[in-house]
Amino acid sequence: MNNMNQNNGMQKRMLIMTVVVFVFFLAYEFLVLKPQQEAKSAQAKQEQTQKATPNVNMVATDPTGNAIDMSKSVEALSSKAIAPSDIISVITTRENIIQIDKFGRIAQVTLLEEKYKDEDGNQIKLFEANQLKPLEVRFTDANINNKAFRVNLVASASTIDAKTEAKKLVLTQDLGETVLTKTFTIYPDGHYDLNVKSTNAKKFFITNGFRPNVLADMYAVHGLMGKLADGTLTTIEDGDLDKTQNLTGIKFISNFDRYYATVIYNFEKTLAITLMPDAESNAQAFIHANDNISFSGYVGPKNFKDLEALNKELTDVIDYGWFTFIAKPMFTLLQFIQSYVGNWGWTIVILTILIKLVLYPLSFKGMVSMQKLKDLAPKMKEIQAKYKDDKQKQSMHMMELYKKHGANPMGGCLPLVLQIPVFFAIYRVLLNSIELKGAEWIWWVHDLAEMDPYFVLPILMGASMYLQQKITPNTMQDEMQKKIFQMLPVVFTFFFLWFPAGLTLYWFVNNVFTISQQYYINKVFERKRAEKK
Repeated sequence: MNNMNQNNGMQKRMLIMTVVVFVFFLAYEFLVLKPQQEAKSAQAKQEQTQKATPNVNMVATDPTGNAIDMSKSVEALSSKAIAPSDIISVITTRENIIQIDKFGRIAQVTLLEEKYKDEDGNQIKLFEANQLKPLEVRFTDANINNKAFRVNLVASASTIDAKTEAKKLVLTQDLGETVLTKTFTIYPDGHYDLNVKSTNAKKFFITNGFRPNVLADMYAVHGLMGKLADGTLTTIEDGDLDKTQNLTGIKFISNFDRYYATVIYNFEKTLAITLMPDAESNAQAFIHANDNISFSGYVGPKNFKDLEALNKELTDVIDYGWFTFIAKPMFTLLQFIQSYVGNWGWTIVILTILIKLVLYPLSFKGMVSMQKLKDLAPKMKEIQAKYKDDKQKQSMHMMELYKKHGANPMGGCLPLVLQIPVFFAIYRVLLNSIELKGAEWIWWVHDLAEMDPYFVLPILMGASMYLQQKITPNTMQDEMQKKIFQMLPVVFTFFFLWFPAGLTLYWFVNNVFTISQQYYINKVFERKRAEKK
């Protein structure tokens, strides 16, 4: 049986462990992963810009047909710039502009909705110029394959307007002994159906390309995901594929970053794919086509309602990580509340309150335990001093004291530990929900997916965390531990300066209601103490 010091020590260690996990999680992301990601991104963009630069000295047309001087265009220097001479067809839907290049691939997708803008105020483009592009075909016959990358495809139309109704586009590539034909049906919502076939039984593969490269950061998973016929999901993050793999019975394949995805799916006839690592160990998916294949595709934001409208199973494209089993129903509830409230910020506030109400019994129990331990502290010190040379008796009397007063030395930290999965679930929901992009809350917060521009929420969060500490019973005896905990509001405020406003709002509201709960518990115990006097 553990003695009193061991019980208190275990409680302190669990509390410290919980806090350290949080702090390490935040610190590692901001001090290690973020600088690495920014450096890697900057290097990649520099290399891509250098490769794109030779194509800028020309006069051409943009996707709307207007003449532009590429030598003077800032966009031409972008790593996402595609040489207009490579584009053979431009498709405009209600949601996007899809550019098809001379090899029949999706060279670029530009999102048209107003909220999808980059840091320069330009409509977001999803792909880098020199990445593996969606719908690239590779023949098993090496001779045919080599020729396929020298012969341009011919499009049935150079421009397609599919803003109001579905339209057809046929691409043809005459390779002499075989002819490759791609037949698209493009819909106003931006998704497409595609049939690809070759003559003379020439077998080929078709790829989903590399993922969109808009926001691939340390906050969320990015890479490749496949859903199997049995409903299980296989996810391979960027840099994690070290050898070729074969998968069969695939319902959909998705290459994705934090908010955007390129998806190929067929829920009637499953797909067989080969995953091959590129030079960076990123997964490249090649779909086995034989000489004829049909499927549907979607390129764009991972918006829940848009994906659900195509097929309910496509909502699995949105990845919440380890806590998906909690996060997915939580997002469903978030979306349900928003459908009535109409404002994502107030929706987060309401969701936070609901979570606090559900977890209230657990929180209440932990708060009561902390109060009891605080009240018992003088008696615990007496027992410790009286039996300082007899640990066995000390332990026995401590357990009797706990039993008599209904106190649990672990009761204060266990509820906190059990709430961690809920926190990380809501963390993933708020970080991965593109619905928050461009969503206003109140006058100074114009985008819940971005940091608070005036740092109001992080400061309020830090202040509320400090107040919560002040009114929460503290049974720690070690001065160093006390100082560490007193620094936490400052540390958390610093990290939350750059957190998305939606997540900071959740944490602040959570603190406010924790303070109100703790205040209530404190008052109850004050009354009980007064009654005993």
